[in-house]
Amino acid sequence: MLTWLQRESLEFPPLERALREPNGLLAAGGDLSSERLIQAYRHGCFPWYQEGQPILWWSPDPRTVLPPNEIHISRSLAKLMRQQRFQVTFDHDFAGVIRGCAGPRSYADGTWITPAMQAAYIELHRIGVAHSVEVWLEGELVGGLYGLAMGKLFFGESMFSRIDNASKVGFATLAQYLGKWGFALIDCQMPTQHLQSFGARTISRAAFSRNLQLYLDQPNSADWIA
Repeated sequence: MLTWLQRESLEFPPLERALREPNGLLAAGGDLSSERLIQAYRHGCFPWYQEGQPILWWSPDPRTVLPPNEIHISRSLAKLMRQQRFQVTFDHDFAGVIRGCAGPRSYADGTWITPAMQAAYIELHRIGVAHSVEVWLEGELVGGLYGLAMGKLFFGESMFSRIDNASKVGFATLAQYLGKWGFALIDCQMPTQHLQSFGARTISRAAFSRNLQLYLDQPNSADWIA
């Protein structure tokens, strides 16, 4: 049975109660306050819903992850990065990145990054929990991604490209920095061909929960550069 969250409580049901179909649906309702969002990621779930739906909270099994030091960068992408055609920055234009991620996609109708979601993650960025990666070409924002950093875990949320390879350069650059900063894992949530090309793999929900317990409260050496 699906659990409905109450606004006066930040408690989520145990992950084991997530539905098998649709895979990982854990709860509905609540709100998008910073406190609830942080609690959700710490618990092992995240919001994902369409405009007009209640807020839906998910914890899929299996979970797609990537240890940053194990990223696979193809020869062609490595060559492109060495050419320094793109400029990559961190936390320079979070609002621009989340707007880009919310933009229309050729393979989907509408977006799950609603105005309310954008406002909620912009607030997480303001308090230093959410971060963005911007990819620029000749001063124009052409790609990027955003997510949350807690302990030695980075919870990826969404990425976008306006020209070929922009988001790939952004993701690969982020992974390289996360590795240097001591991060243990990038949470990619759901499998995609794009992420699998970097070496992302699936682990069980139980294994993901163990990673939360191990790394959420461990310090990292991140130095987010605007």
